[in-house]
Parts: sequence; C-alpha cells; structure tokens
Amino acid sequence: MRARAVVAATAAIAVGAAIGGAMWRRRHREPGSYTQRFRVQIPRPLITRRLLFELLDAQPGEHVLEVGPGLGYYSLSVAERLGPKGKLDILDIQPKMLHHTLRLARRHRLPNMTASCGSVEALPYRDEVFDAAFLVTVLGEVNDPARALRELHRVVRPGGRLVVGETLADPDWVSPQALQRLAAAAGFRFERRTGPRLGYFSRFTRA
Repeated sequence: MRARAVVAATAAIAVGAAIGGAMWRRRHREPGSYTQRFRVQIPRPLITRRLLFELLDAQPGEHVLEVGPGLGYYSLSVAERLGPKGKLDILDIQPKMLHHTLRLARRHRLPNMTASCGSVEALPYRDEVFDAAFLVTVLGEVNDPARALRELHRVVRPGGRLVVGETLADPDWVSPQALQRLAAAAGFRFERRTGPRLGYFSRFTRA
C-alpha cells in the first residue's frame, strides 16, 4: 500500500509540475531564441509553404508584411513571388533573426526584402500600408495578442489579407476558435481555413 501511495503521489506531483510549467509558459511568452535556430528551422509538414501561398495569394508588385520570420522559412519564397516590383517587410524583436534572413535573401539575390526590429504590439509602420500580412506560430508568443491584431488591422489596407498559421506542436498554440474571436474583435472578417486542426492556416480580410 505504501508503494502505491508513493507512486500516486509522484504521479500527482509530475502532473502538477507539467500543468504549472504550461501555465508559466503562457504567462511568460517568449519568442524562439536565435540559439534554438536548428529547432525552429525543422520542416513543417502541416503548415507548408504551399498552404501558406494558397491562402496568402501574394501577387507580384504587392507590399506584404511578415511578423516573426524566424530564419526565413517562408520569407524567401514569399519575397520571390512578390517579384522585383513587390516588397516584403519582415519584423522581429530579435535582430539576429533578421540579420540571418537578410543574409539569405542577399545570397538568393532577393533585394525586395526590408527588415525592422520591433514588436507586433506597436508596429513601426504607417496606417493601411500593406496589401497583406502573415505570421506563423507567432501570435501565442505575444504578451497581448488582442493588441497585436489591432495593430495588424491598422497597417493592412481595407480589403487586405491577414493569414495566421498555427500548429499544435508549438507550446504557444492558438486554437482556430480563439484566433477567430481575437481577429473578429480587432476588425477582421474570417474567410476560410486550410489544413487539419492540428496545424492550420486561417485567412481573414481587413474590414
């Protein structure tokens, strides 16, 4: 009986620690650090570039914003699609991520990419300047997601697109339902979602 009690107590402590850790991470949201770059750059089978392109529908000559590009997993392909007359602005709070992605852009001869260091909760851009914006596995790391979406609404032109990608493998996962509520409150209209619930892209239009 004593052995069973010890096992039960140990299990309870482990469960409590796991829940506590998850709650702590939710309260202390942090972006993936540059030192974790090899983990960040792992292929994403549920939130692929193809699915992003399908919803973002970036056209040559457009001005697009990417928040939290990481190591450029999506950035280079989007910049290429925008063409020489288009422009991709990338924003991150970590200069090393931006420098890394810009080096890759230069290596691939993509001069249409511009980087800014800053927070999505206080975007350093004029009102209604972007045709579209996207962020992938980023929103859950933001301290105030509602404010971040209001800022995105401010900088995207009326009728412009917002695409948000999430995967359940991310500890800062945002569910489709939670995302739709936050986006609607910020003034975005939900259009559609692609991919399974475990990894999806949702597209919104700026009203």
